[in-house]
Amino acid sequence: MNKGKNVIPIFFAIDDGYIPFLAVAIKSLIENASKEYEYIIKVLHTNVKEKNVRKIKKFETENVNIEFVNLSYYIKKVQDKLYTRDYYTNTTYFRMFLPELYPQYDKVLYLDSDIVVLGDISQLYNTEIGTNLVAAAPDDIIQYNKVFQEYAEKVVGVVKYQNYFNAGILLMNLDQLRKFNFQDKFLYLLGTVKFSVAQDQDYLNRLCKGRVTLINNQWDIMPVINRKINKEDIKIIHYNFAYKPWRFEDVQYKEYFWEYARKTEFLDEIQKIKDSYTEEERFQDREAEKALRELAQKENSCVGDDRILRKVNNNFNNEKTKERMQIIEKIEDLEKQGKFDVDAEEDPPTIELTPDNVDYLKTKHYSKLKNRVANRMGERFLNGILKDNKLIIKNIKGIENLKNLETGAMITCNHFNPFDSFSIEEVFRTAGKSKKHKLYKVIREGNYTNFPGLYGFFFRNCDTLPLSSNKRTMVEFVKAVDTILQRGDYILIYPEQSLWWNYKKPKPLKNGAFKLASRNNVPVLPIFITMEDSDFLGEDGFPVQEYIINIKPPIYPDENLSQKENVEIMKDKNFEIWKKVYEEFYEIPLEYTTIDKEKIGGF
Repeated sequence: MNKGKNVIPIFFAIDDGYIPFLAVAIKSLIENASKEYEYIIKVLHTNVKEKNVRKIKKFETENVNIEFVNLSYYIKKVQDKLYTRDYYTNTTYFRMFLPELYPQYDKVLYLDSDIVVLGDISQLYNTEIGTNLVAAAPDDIIQYNKVFQEYAEKVVGVVKYQNYFNAGILLMNLDQLRKFNFQDKFLYLLGTVKFSVAQDQDYLNRLCKGRVTLINNQWDIMPVINRKINKEDIKIIHYNFAYKPWRFEDVQYKEYFWEYARKTEFLDEIQKIKDSYTEEERFQDREAEKALRELAQKENSCVGDDRILRKVNNNFNNEKTKERMQIIEKIEDLEKQGKFDVDAEEDPPTIELTPDNVDYLKTKHYSKLKNRVANRMGERFLNGILKDNKLIIKNIKGIENLKNLETGAMITCNHFNPFDSFSIEEVFRTAGKSKKHKLYKVIREGNYTNFPGLYGFFFRNCDTLPLSSNKRTMVEFVKAVDTILQRGDYILIYPEQSLWWNYKKPKPLKNGAFKLASRNNVPVLPIFITMEDSDFLGEDGFPVQEYIINIKPPIYPDENLSQKENVEIMKDKNFEIWKKVYEEFYEIPLEYTTIDKEKIGGF
């Protein structure tokens, strides 16, 4: 192979009985693929005979290498967890393990073997995927059947059935899947949720929701829908489900399958398979789709009942669950009263912070040393909570709005969890900003002076800017803010002022962030985090939330306006941006239960 060419890795997963159809798939792929690339085709299996390996490897060309990889040993480790049914085998799960099995690849193609490729496969590989986890086409079976539509939304948990994709043709972003801890999450989900309709495909849709690049159906044309498409518009035909030309005579697009079958030494074998297929077997295949619809209907009716079997054992501290319920009730009460700036949880006692007790810019040697140690510990802590699924960042949208900033900025974010700051730290390093810039966090006085343990150590030493009830200290605070912003660093502030656990709505904003931005003529970068239940449970018995971090374009002060005018305009813009993200994501208007609506105004 010519090492000077770009390499495209392509994966198939089969058992020995599928070798003839794999041959057709590979033959069609090679004949229509651009010669400008090298192709490494890896066939994952557990039981392929050596003679069949040799037959398939005859397709190798100057720019195509074919390798068979036996995963028998690997699959034994999770064998008991892999639920299969009907036409599904364990091979369908192989794609789930690609991120960890192949760390040398950032992006790969996974293809089912029941396909014919008529387009240039390099075009699919070069699809722009960004930070999404996969690129795939909407599943035709789901799109044209109401029962399956309901199943996709209610059971699998895809927000809109139109976003449910077919997993037989996948462009997989292995780099992002590894960062997402995909394999760990998949294995956990296997033990907590049983999807019985599309199995591996359901798991993929559940885990990847919100991070999917939908591609044109021309890359995944299925005979399940009777439609006429010109050959030049077809890139891949996917003989999905029971619609196999080696079983039935009346399969749409069968001519393309037989065209390439004739170009392999498996033609006679395939013809024998078709001829020996009995009417009883064909009847069973036709009935399979009906049975699948019935199964989906049954699953639809069981949502919220015994379909989902979470591993909620008795180890959860009932007291923590009770405490959390009390906090939820308090949040509801505070919202009704319009007390949006009051914390729902008890703050640590506040000790007045004097100027002598805080070194905002870490100018002292001892402060610098503790800051370096604390930041290293903080990074390890962040990596740990990400790995352990205590913090789940599903997607970061609009990262370019941070990357492209050339000045310092005030970063505003909604505040609903003690890990919020760690979420923004992850955003900061994902954007590559942490290499040249610092991210400071504005915190409460009591968190700095009196918070115990490891968190207290972080609060006092990890680039934090504590507020203070002491006026002289606040003078030093403002001076530090000015210095930080003017040298091009960033400050995270929660303009809602209060922390309400898992509260999804944006709350009224305070002026502070916008005063500091206007004073220094730097922008405010609005960030709003949306959330959904994950399949992981926290120690309080509630689902850990999956975050989508929405970074919106910066809001700049107007030099022609007064500071007071800028504060009001920037604050209103920030709130409207958050409100729009909230309403678009949750698909509901922003409304508060506040009894006295006047209390919402004037924020």
